[in-house]
Amino acid sequence: MNRAVSPEPPDVVRSAYTQLVVTDLARAREFWVDLLGLHVEHEDAGTLCLRGHDELTHHNLVLVQGREAALHHLAYRVRTPADVDKAEAYFRFHGRPVRRVTAGKGTPGVGDAVRVLDPLGFPVEFFHSIERGERLIQRYDLHRGAHITRLDHFNICTPDIPAAYAYYTALGFGCSETIEGDEHELYAAWMYRKQTVHDVAFTSGAGPRLHHLGMAAHESHQVLRIADVIGSLNLEHHIERGPGRHGVSNAFYVYLRDPDGHRVEIYTSDYYTGDPDHQTYRWNVHDDRRRDFWGNAVIESWYKEATPVLDLDGAVQPTTDTLLDESDVTVVPTVGADGLG
Repeated sequence: MNRAVSPEPPDVVRSAYTQLVVTDLARAREFWVDLLGLHVEHEDAGTLCLRGHDELTHHNLVLVQGREAALHHLAYRVRTPADVDKAEAYFRFHGRPVRRVTAGKGTPGVGDAVRVLDPLGFPVEFFHSIERGERLIQRYDLHRGAHITRLDHFNICTPDIPAAYAYYTALGFGCSETIEGDEHELYAAWMYRKQTVHDVAFTSGAGPRLHHLGMAAHESHQVLRIADVIGSLNLEHHIERGPGRHGVSNAFYVYLRDPDGHRVEIYTSDYYTGDPDHQTYRWNVHDDRRRDFWGNAVIESWYKEATPVLDLDGAVQPTTDTLLDESDVTVVPTVGADGLG
């Protein structure tokens, strides 16, 4: 008997934007716009569309008013309009919930799209068309706060890392770095479509949950500067971890929490992965430098807290405990350089 052959997956270009539910849009605006310096592209009573100053599309972060803070969906841009149709066919074939979203009916600025509940339990949108934004790259007079240039990556909490790795490999993602056990057990992986370290990363933890968004800056002093600005305003409670240097990815970072607890990493100094023979760098789970290259401790909230995830109907999804816990093999209760333990 012939088995049905899976349709081709969509050709993903990059991680494009995230839509978060916040409980107080005005307070969220103070954090993301007034403090961090993201540019407002669209604003109404219940929605705020924001972008970094290098981003040429309509937005890379969308905040929507809601009763409970959560991840509404992640979004990947695909290469052609036909890839939106490919996404619908691919996920329907694999038995996943799929919603077609026509232009004007979904997120402001976004054209026809497909939203799916992926095999890991995350709501994910695939789109091609999006409105353009004004070129702000050299509007230095408007650059402020954390000098955020663009969205760099998503970090997600998932209990089954090998399944996550297999799923994203099937979508055509490469792998830049991993954390592995002595028998090559997979504790974490960093995977990419654009030619940087990652568009998505996952580390073992109860999931599905969103651990953080990675927002890029050009230079390390901008990471230090936002920490100084936050301290000078007596807002130091927003700083969760860092500044520091990751072992995995080599990134210079600071982690912040917004008023609803959503976590954002201000991130710079990773590296190019575009060579066709790029090899995965494999960290051993017993190498403490993987967490922080300088040996700084990781606080408890880092591996205990993350953002809940909605399904396609807007209900908060239950989580499943991890199958392989990195903290079980550590001497002290710390975790991977870019995710949960």
